[in-house]
Amino acid sequence: MGKVYSFPWTNLTMLPVSEKQTVCTYTRDGIRLDADIYRPDADGEFPVLLMRQPYGRAIASTVVYAHPSWYAAQGYIVVIQDVRGRGTSEGEFKLFAYEINDGEDSVNWAANLPGSNGNVGMYGFSYQGMTQLYAASAKPSALKAICPAMIGYDLYSDWAYEGGAFCLQTNLAWAIQLSAETARLQKVERAYQALSGAARNLPLHDAIPNYPEVLKFYAVDSYYHDWVTRPASDKYWQELSPKTHLKNIDIPMFHIGGWFDTYLRGTLNLYQDIVARSQHRQQLLVGPWAHIPWGRKVGAVDFGINAISSVDKMQIAWFDQYLKGEDTGLLNLPPVWLFEMGSNIWQNFANFPSSQNKSYFFSSNGLASIQQDDGKLSLNSENENTSDIIVHDPWRPVPSLGGHAGIPAGMFDRSHIDCRTDVLTYTTETLTENLHITGNVIVEIYCFADKPNFDLCAVLSEVYPSGRVYNITQGYLNCLEGACLQLRKINLQPTCARIQQGNALRLSISAACFPAYTMNAGTGEEISKQRSINTQIITLTIITGSNPASKIILPILN
Repeated sequence: MGKVYSFPWTNLTMLPVSEKQTVCTYTRDGIRLDADIYRPDADGEFPVLLMRQPYGRAIASTVVYAHPSWYAAQGYIVVIQDVRGRGTSEGEFKLFAYEINDGEDSVNWAANLPGSNGNVGMYGFSYQGMTQLYAASAKPSALKAICPAMIGYDLYSDWAYEGGAFCLQTNLAWAIQLSAETARLQKVERAYQALSGAARNLPLHDAIPNYPEVLKFYAVDSYYHDWVTRPASDKYWQELSPKTHLKNIDIPMFHIGGWFDTYLRGTLNLYQDIVARSQHRQQLLVGPWAHIPWGRKVGAVDFGINAISSVDKMQIAWFDQYLKGEDTGLLNLPPVWLFEMGSNIWQNFANFPSSQNKSYFFSSNGLASIQQDDGKLSLNSENENTSDIIVHDPWRPVPSLGGHAGIPAGMFDRSHIDCRTDVLTYTTETLTENLHITGNVIVEIYCFADKPNFDLCAVLSEVYPSGRVYNITQGYLNCLEGACLQLRKINLQPTCARIQQGNALRLSISAACFPAYTMNAGTGEEISKQRSINTQIITLTIITGSNPASKIILPILN
């Protein structure tokens, strides 16, 4: 395990802050972008912190960060800008389309603000994290360091789809939110009311549930129309993804993620790609957080006082180092900070840890869907093969609960879901010592179905003697050529957790996780065309035993 360090706090100065100013700049094509500026009320020149966001600049990502005035009090000029077509900025909002050029223009403008020392940093999460990457891809010389949090590196595989399956709940909720904001700005009350009503009644049970009428009627310009009709990575996704534009970029980045964030894949993929070629420090922090909030309780589990976000203070240390040139002691500490759930402490590493893989094999008497003590996870595979069968009925799909893809996200007791007969459960013996899991979890399943297309959901949980079952991580896979017996590999969300001695591990397998992901209709049609009335029952057969051997591969940290 990594050595435990204290976080590198700086001496917080808490300067007085001047009254907020609202200013504007113009892009290279003449579009006015509006921003609020928070300044220290003190003499001297200061670095600039820029956040570019689409939700109305007054919010300023305060759902997870301190208010901009707090950052200004630390000796920074803080600029919170409405991106093109949002808030009071001019122009047409088109998801991510203008953020490279507009980001570069905004960085150059911010560097030359009165009182600026010419050094610019950027911070923010989600869309605000994405605007950092797009701006950095243009290589503005004034941009010295960024703090991208919870981002999509490859928009197709890190954001919109997982394992080839559409992330329905998060994509639909976000599309409705953005479209409702468009209707509000345009003062189209009927559209706003329809969209805000839909947002409070997800999932939507339309005739085509993955492509609801409210978006077709009231959000004709939404990105959702492109995303739901493009189920494979193509030129559209590649041109829009930051991954395409960051190939020759190298600046200091502070990467921030959460074990239950739906975009953790993007955060880790960006970090691992950049750190492999960077000449600068790449710092990684992953907490036990969902996309929102970043606190000690996620779902139904309280991770303790250590889980309370320290991101604001850490970002000040980061920017003091790179924008002010101060020796904060940051560079003397390991760059990777991972919160280990279970022990509830931060572990620290020189790089993302390499763990030793340990395989647990499936075995059962064919009753893993009926008796929770029938399905086993064992270090040794059984000699005889048998099979377990799932019957997926679209009328009553296995529901999503927590994890990284559901709303709300996080840890919950899923014992009532594991009791369903359309969920297979495989459980280890009671652990005789603590088990530390850190990294990528992979499930390999040999299976076939009676339909050409089906889905697999895998959830890894910790089982307590009381019977409570709390999810740790999960993964999802859309499977083609269903009639053939094939090996299917499911990549679960990376995790860092200690499984307590006296508890057990459980893997739960199902053919649905709705509405986190689109429900497989069994028809083989594209998801944007699947009608509820045409859905079919899917019978899925999973092989257990030694030849072939279905298993879960765990990254064990000694």
